[in-house]
Amino acid sequence: MKKGSLHDECLYLELSHCSEDRIFPLHTSIVFFLMSYCDTTSMKVFLVPNKDAADCPLWQKRVPANIPVALLSEQELPPVVRICRLPAVVESDGNFCRAGLAVVLRHIIQRTYDIDSSRKDVLELLGFKKTCLKACAEVSQWTKLCEISIPLAVENFIRKSIDHQGIPPEMLHLENKLGEPVHIHNDDKIRRQKLRQRTRNKNNNTKKASNGGAGCSDEVSDVTKDLNEEKKDSKNEEPTQEGSEGGAGCSAEGADVTKALSEENKDTEGLSLELRTALSKLAVEQIPVVSSREQPSIRKVKTSDLPPLEHLFAEGLFFTLTDIVLFPCLHYFFENGISARFIPHPCCSSQEWSNLPVAVNPIEGMLSPERALRKQQQLDNIISIVTKLAKPGDTIVDFCSGGGHLGIVLAHTLSSCQVILVENKEESLERAKDRCDSLGLQNIWFLQANLDYFTGSFEIGVALHACGVATDMVIDHCIMAQAAFVVCPCCYGFIQNTVKYTFPRSQRFKSVLSCKEHMVLCRFADQTAVQLPAERRLIGKNCMGLVDLDRALAAEDHGYTVYVTSMEPDSCSPKNNLIVGTREQLNALTSMHNVTKDNNQTANTT
Repeated sequence: MKKGSLHDECLYLELSHCSEDRIFPLHTSIVFFLMSYCDTTSMKVFLVPNKDAADCPLWQKRVPANIPVALLSEQELPPVVRICRLPAVVESDGNFCRAGLAVVLRHIIQRTYDIDSSRKDVLELLGFKKTCLKACAEVSQWTKLCEISIPLAVENFIRKSIDHQGIPPEMLHLENKLGEPVHIHNDDKIRRQKLRQRTRNKNNNTKKASNGGAGCSDEVSDVTKDLNEEKKDSKNEEPTQEGSEGGAGCSAEGADVTKALSEENKDTEGLSLELRTALSKLAVEQIPVVSSREQPSIRKVKTSDLPPLEHLFAEGLFFTLTDIVLFPCLHYFFENGISARFIPHPCCSSQEWSNLPVAVNPIEGMLSPERALRKQQQLDNIISIVTKLAKPGDTIVDFCSGGGHLGIVLAHTLSSCQVILVENKEESLERAKDRCDSLGLQNIWFLQANLDYFTGSFEIGVALHACGVATDMVIDHCIMAQAAFVVCPCCYGFIQNTVKYTFPRSQRFKSVLSCKEHMVLCRFADQTAVQLPAERRLIGKNCMGLVDLDRALAAEDHGYTVYVTSMEPDSCSPKNNLIVGTREQLNALTSMHNVTKDNNQTANTT
C-alpha cells in the first residue's frame, strides 16, 4: 500500500432491508466490527441505501460512535464503484477500487498496521504470507464445508424438532469426503522405487549364487532387509524376528509381501514400474505396500538425480493414472467424429514495440528479457484480434489481468476505449497502476476483486492465461454481458467440477464423455512443456484442442460464433490456444426477432 494514500480513501457499504432486529446486511456489520476493533478512523465511510432502506433512520443508532458515516445514493457513487458489488474501497484518484468482503477486510487490517506499526495484534489477523485472513477461505470448498456448512447444519438440526428429521446432507457430504481415497500426485516416491529396482537388478547381475541351499531368494532377502530398515528408522522397540537356522532367513511378513507381489505381477509382468503402480490403483483387491520408507541410501539421492519415469502421471484424481487410460478416452472421440479443431490465426500482426513508451513494454512488469519477448508475442496475437473487434467507446475488461501486460497495451493502443483490469492480487495490480500513472493513461480502471464481484457492462472480455476454471468463468461472464471474448486458457490440469461449473461443458461432449474421463483429458492437455518429447507435446496440444472445443461448443449453444486458433509462433507459450467468440450470430438472431416483432405489430395495426 502506498503511504501517500493512507488518508485519501472512501469506503462504501450497503444499507438494505432495514428493520428493528436487522439494521445492516451481514457484510456491512462485519466491516463495522473490524473497523471498531482496529479503531480505523482514516477512511471516509458512506452507506449506500437501496430502495427499501432509503428512508430508514434506525441505522444512525447502530453505527459505531468512533466512525463518522454519511449517506450516499447509488446515483452518486463513483463510476468505478458502480461496476462492482459492495463493500468497496476507492483511492482518491477514483480509478483504483477494492471490492468484496475478504478484500476489504484485508485492506483495512493492512492499512491499520501501516498507519500504526505497533498494532501487531491487528496484523495477526492476517494468515499465510499476510495475503489472506486467518479464518476466511475464499476458494476452498473443503474449508467452507468444515467451517461454515457443517456448523450451520448442526445448529439447524438441534434447533428444529428431531422428529421426522433425516441426517443433514452436509454430514453425509463430509462422510463421503472422508471415505474417498487419498489423492496421489507425487512421482518422487515412484522414482525412488525405480532407483531401488535398478540398483537391485544391477546387484543381482553381479552377485554369485547365494550361500546355503535353503536360503531365501534375493528378492525376499531384500524385502526383509527393507522391512528391517523401516523398523530401525521408526525406532521400533521390538527386534525383527529372524527365521530358523536351516537357512529360512525370511520373516513371515516378508514372505507374505513377496507372495502378494508375485500374485500382483502375474498379469503385469514385463510392464514398467510406473505402469504397474498405476494399474495397482485400479485393482479391486488392495495390494500390500512393501515399505513406506526407502533405505537411507535411496532417500539421500537428490530429486534431480532420480531416474525419469517412462510415463507421466495425471494429477488430482482419486487415483494415479498413466497415459494408458487416455486411449479409451480418445477412442470415444474418434468413433463419434470429434477431433481438435483449429483455424489459422486470422490477423496476427506485431506491435512496433521499439516505438512504444517503455512503460508499455512487458519488460517493465519485472520480466526477464526472454520472458518479455515471449510475452510480446502473446500480446501481439490477442491485440490484433481485439483491435478488429473494438469500436470507439467500447469497454474492454482484462480479466485475471495480473500485472496488466495486456490491459495496459490495449489502453494505450485503443485510447477511445475504456479498459478495466480485474485482478485479485493487490501487488500485481498496484504494479500495473504505477506503470499506467507513468504513462498518464486516463482510460483505465483497476478493480481488485474476485471475478464474481465485477458487475459492470462491457463489449469485449479478454484474458491471457486464465488458470483452470477461470477461463470458463471469464467466458460465462462475457456471455451474460453479451460481450465478445478473446481468451487464452492455461493450467488445464486444474480444471475440476465446482459449485457453479461442471464438466464437460457442451451437450455434445457430455453425450460421449464422463466427468472423470474429461478430467483425464484435462490432465493430458497440461503435458505441453518444452522439456517433453515432441510426440508427447503433440498429444498434449490435441488434448488442449479437445478441451477448448468443448468450451467453444458450449458458447455456441448461447448463439455465439466461436473458433479456436493458435498463437504464433507456437514457441511463445506451451499454452498457446486462443478461444475467440463474437456476437455476430446473436446479433443476427436479435435483429430477426425485432423485424418479426415489428411486422407482427404492423399486421395487427392494419
